[in-house]
Amino acid sequence: MRADAEQNRERILEVARTALKASSAATLQSIAKAAGVGQGTLYRHFPSREALLLAVYRHDVGELIDAAPSLLAEHPPAEALRRWFERLAAYGRIKHGVGEAVEAATRADLSSEYYEPVCAAITLLLDAGKRAGTLRPDVDAEEILQLVGFLWRSDFGADREARTAHLLTLVMDGLKAQ
Repeated sequence: MRADAEQNRERILEVARTALKASSAATLQSIAKAAGVGQGTLYRHFPSREALLLAVYRHDVGELIDAAPSLLAEHPPAEALRRWFERLAAYGRIKHGVGEAVEAATRADLSSEYYEPVCAAITLLLDAGKRAGTLRPDVDAEEILQLVGFLWRSDFGADREARTAHLLTLVMDGLKAQ
């Protein structure tokens, strides 16, 4: 792909992420206009709304997965895990708005595509905390995913951030080594 075409694609994705965070009803026309490209350019990269939603989904999950090592490099393990959960919660807020559209757009099970990489990211964070003696030794990534499922399944309305922070505190307290 030419450099300018790649820049257009990235700009469209960034604008789409922002627009979809604000409203899951954002139109392709409004996204193209905000990205400073014509509709033809948008459709060359993303031939349908569903294709754009899937690209946003894949990009966001990839960033979430890739964040684990850098968080560990910057923070103690328990803090890195909490910050990763906070990113998961932020992603959950975005996904909540487009989740139904993504599910309608494809019959492929996208969650299975990312299940192993997400588990690997969580395992990396958990193992660091276990080695440091700050996290319980008897938990694994699959249990953690079940435990924090509220991050992408619940809609707490206006209190979402405060309630999410409180629930994450409860989760982290439960994960502390005895």
